[in-house]
Amino acid sequence: MGSYLSSTDHQQKAMLDEIGYKDYDDLFGCVPDSVKLKGRLSIPEGKSELELRRQMESLAGKNRVFDHVFRGAGAYRHYIPAIVKEVVSKEEFVTAYTPYQAEISQGNLQAIFEYQTMICELTGMDAANASVYDGASAAAESVFMCRERKRVRVLAADTANPDVLAAMETYCHGRGAHVELVPSKDGSVDLEALKEMLDETTACFYVQQPNYYGILEDVTAMAELVHEAGAKLIAGCNPISMAVLQTPAECGADIAVGEGQPLGLPMAFGGPYLGFMATTRDMMRKLPGRIVGETVDSDGKRGFVLTLQAREQHIRREKASSNICSNQALCALTASVYLSAMGPEGLREAALQCTSKAHYLREKLRAAGLSPVYDKPFFHEFVTDCPADTARLSAKLEEEGYLGGLPLPGGRMLWCTTEMNTKEEMDRLADLVKEVCCA
Repeated sequence: MGSYLSSTDHQQKAMLDEIGYKDYDDLFGCVPDSVKLKGRLSIPEGKSELELRRQMESLAGKNRVFDHVFRGAGAYRHYIPAIVKEVVSKEEFVTAYTPYQAEISQGNLQAIFEYQTMICELTGMDAANASVYDGASAAAESVFMCRERKRVRVLAADTANPDVLAAMETYCHGRGAHVELVPSKDGSVDLEALKEMLDETTACFYVQQPNYYGILEDVTAMAELVHEAGAKLIAGCNPISMAVLQTPAECGADIAVGEGQPLGLPMAFGGPYLGFMATTRDMMRKLPGRIVGETVDSDGKRGFVLTLQAREQHIRREKASSNICSNQALCALTASVYLSAMGPEGLREAALQCTSKAHYLREKLRAAGLSPVYDKPFFHEFVTDCPADTARLSAKLEEEGYLGGLPLPGGRMLWCTTEMNTKEEMDRLADLVKEVCCA
């Protein structure tokens, strides 16, 4: 166990001697015997490195990794250029958690600064932070950038990702707030319902673009309604889609947030991911977490520092907008390398392939017996009805190595394509669907 424990028995004895205790029982003598554990812990004996590796490989072998993926709903399989892993695997960047004392590490600070710049270019916003834990955290954190003494109501579109809405509700519950859902009509936000729900106590409205069902929302119209009521609009964004859609800034959003996983991070069974946050100049002092700024040193040379931090470690607690005090540094670096490798044209090509293949697949599935539920513009996800049992269809597809659409309530399925899907596998998918639906 020497490679697992940081100190030997001899070192532990030396430390006990130094502080004046003969053994661990003596050290914890102040703890009443009535609450002490009698006997050994009910855990297995330690294993050698070889035994442990074999056990972990056996557990990992139970995971199913599909060759053909047609499911998104928040995590997406995209092509990741080989250079991305090559760069971020360098020991200068790989850390156990996050680069503490980043103020003295100019390399890390510059990498974060470049990431922030790219997020601003992608969203059209004026300022971005160094990332937060994931897209759901980013959405939840953005709510408290908007709340003021008299503006406390939080509105969110019911067409947003349910997991994001759940995270927002959890954050709000801890601060005595509640997320009010704005109803949808035909798969997108009902503008009339939004207009009726807005009032002088509304702090913000959160909408996802594209929404959970893949549909493109009229964010510009929503921004106008929200601003007329004196509230802020938060846009949850798919970063790949922003290569071909209007930026959140162009739509009039005050804050842009989203899940950065599509930017070079593998799906990895759910993480680690990163949440990006960007905002206008007027609101940049309310951004939570780390923010890196550019400056000059005493010799006039370019340098980078942590700045404008609205967290409770740096300012009065009652004025803090967040208690997040870290960032997903390695994941943010991954996104930066990915965006650098892809470039504007590469990102645009990936986005165009995502949406063109989704439109092709929707027509193939329609011919196979799955009718589209909504007839509205969409990016790379869409919903179909399923005349067959969704569980039976999913099982058939899985037998053939296909991860099909996500089953939704009411016998519907949410499908997704990316640039990774080929025409041949989409055609094969349609054939398999037809076999089940016509059986």
